Amino acid sequence: MIECTNCETAQFLQIVRSRVYFEDGEVINEISERYECTLCNATGTYARSDDNDVEVNGDITVTTERPKYA
Repeated sequence: MIECTNCETAQFLQIVRSRVYFEDGEVINEISERYECTLCNATGTYARSDDNDVEVNGDITVTTERPKYA
């Protein structure tokens, strides 16, 4: 789950840009998303490569925990 680090919730996150890159028209090489929190205006980016390397920048975090606030 991707959460806003300021609000500690995913409830107010919106994807404002999403890009998916393909190779040979079928295989996903990379996913890139830009998030914005509509509550505190924080922003961040999430990217995953075809090697499953994850890169997170800005005021978002990736967690495997269940959300505190729903």
